Amino acid sequence: MNLFEGPCGFQVCSGMKSNPVPRFLPARLQLGSAFHIGKVVESSSSLSWGTRIKGFIACFTIGIFCSLLGTLLLWAPKGLVLFAVFYTFGNITALGSTMFLMGPMKQLKRMFEPTRLIATIVMLVCLVLTLCSAFLWNKGLALIFCILQSLAMTWYSLSYIPYARDAVKKCFAACLA
Repeated sequence: MNLFEGPCGFQVCSGMKSNPVPRFLPARLQLGSAFHIGKVVESSSSLSWGTRIKGFIACFTIGIFCSLLGTLLLWAPKGLVLFAVFYTFGNITALGSTMFLMGPMKQLKRMFEPTRLIATIVMLVCLVLTLCSAFLWNKGLALIFCILQSLAMTWYSLSYIPYARDAVKKCFAACLA
């Protein structure tokens, strides 16, 4: 059995009887071909890889801009309501930007995987509660829900980075000990 470096930098055994790449991929995407993540995404969507990247960047930029605008509007009249609305809209838009990369159904499936389920639910509940408190309830609650929203979004985002949550837990444990 010979080892060679695969297309993604992984070592692959050429003498293996079964191909480690899932069988549902077309032949042009198997390990022997010029494998590229763009091809996988492009094959599962009608949008080209370049269009997906542009959509992601545009949506993410709009989301960050709205969040920053909300922060600046905090000192305007009715600033707390404007802050809550723009900050929440910015977070929703930034979260939605990842749907350009994975596709909407895959993103939704990944959001509700067991490792992300609690973070997803807390984040979505905080998004709704922020808007409800800004328009219907105590305006001060909106600020608290924005903070919780930010923490939940961070915890949710860390779930996509291997071992990131464990590193954060260990860091906080070390700081508190």
